[in-house]
Amino acid sequence: MCGRYSVAVSGADLVAALELDGTEPGLEWEAAYSVAPRTRAPVIRDRLAGDQRVREAFLPTWGLRPSWAKEKGPRPINARLEGVATNGMFRSAFASARALVPMTGYYEWQEAVEDGKAVKNPSYVHATGDELLAAAGLLAFHRDSDDEDWKATFTIITRTGEDAAGQVHDRMPVFLTPAAWDTWLNPEKIAKDHAGDLLDLLDGESRAVASTLQTRPVSRAVNNVRTLNRHDPGLIEPAEH
Repeated sequence: MCGRYSVAVSGADLVAALELDGTEPGLEWEAAYSVAPRTRAPVIRDRLAGDQRVREAFLPTWGLRPSWAKEKGPRPINARLEGVATNGMFRSAFASARALVPMTGYYEWQEAVEDGKAVKNPSYVHATGDELLAAAGLLAFHRDSDDEDWKATFTIITRTGEDAAGQVHDRMPVFLTPAAWDTWLNPEKIAKDHAGDLLDLLDGESRAVASTLQTRPVSRAVNNVRTLNRHDPGLIEPAEH
């Protein structure tokens, strides 16, 4: 699974690194080393402006809420690759609201016993050199009963853990190489009989990226989302448990 991650680049650097056409008005992003569920984070989408595709960043909230979902219903932060095209929570977004979730790495925890007490040791999964990664994501939009404005939410697609990432958890995000971005971000709705091709693309791409990932132990300061400083780069520095 992916329950916390980092986007350790500024909004301006994100636009430059991903060669975006722009950002949604008002987007501001400061490098963050801990992004938690139910918070806003940069997401990349393609939309049609006339007959042109525009690629932009905006800030939806992590935890998918389709328009039909109840206000107090579940807000899944992850969608399993194995059922994403058919699961009722995700299939509409898979067909027509695909996105990329940029991250510089993500965290997983492993339990251990120290001095007779159970502790959770965090690991940071990242690309060689901490380069920017792009995970496959899905978008959904809803309006609250007392609000006329549409609100955007997102989820991250995950798969079985592979290679180094699989050593710290049995699930991992589905990462894509730049060669697959255009296909994945196509804003046109895909037909049901083409879903298999897209799933095969996600599987192959994510396996290729997984083979390049590395892990390192990091400080337990990242364990408590209430007390950490999300802008502290020390959260991803190597540590000894």
